[in-house]
Amino acid sequence: MSDGGNLWFVDTNLLLYALDSKTPNKQHLASTWLDTLWKHDAGRLSWQVLHEFYANATGKLGAPAATSRRIVESYAEWQPIGFSIALVRRAWYWMDHVELGYWDALIMAAAERCGCSWLLSEDFQTGRKYGVVQVMNPFHTGPDRFFPE
Repeated sequence: MSDGGNLWFVDTNLLLYALDSKTPNKQHLASTWLDTLWKHDAGRLSWQVLHEFYANATGKLGAPAATSRRIVESYAEWQPIGFSIALVRRAWYWMDHVELGYWDALIMAAAERCGCSWLLSEDFQTGRKYGVVQVMNPFHTGPDRFFPE
């Protein structure tokens, strides 16, 4: 069970790499991170992430729709945060104050709203903090540093 201060928001790319066998090193690291987050009940995400995952898994990766749908349904157990005007307003804040693009700003706002201390993504500047959320590139550091067995 997670301790609340150690919640990790998962960006779309982590879910996609876990599915993509064309990048075996990233696939292994992504799967290791996701397995660890499941084990410790420490993963969070948003419906935006799941929508992006489904569209890219079935489109760019050519994954079967049935497989992609099963993955979306399994991550729905993490109770993804949905869109709201409050989330959009917080995204606007990040757009105006640190010049994030709209979709990245929504990711950051969702990570905050979920109470996450960490954002796992290769699309943001590694190590940078946005309020209480710090970015971690999951392909530079493994979960064993944060979740010792």
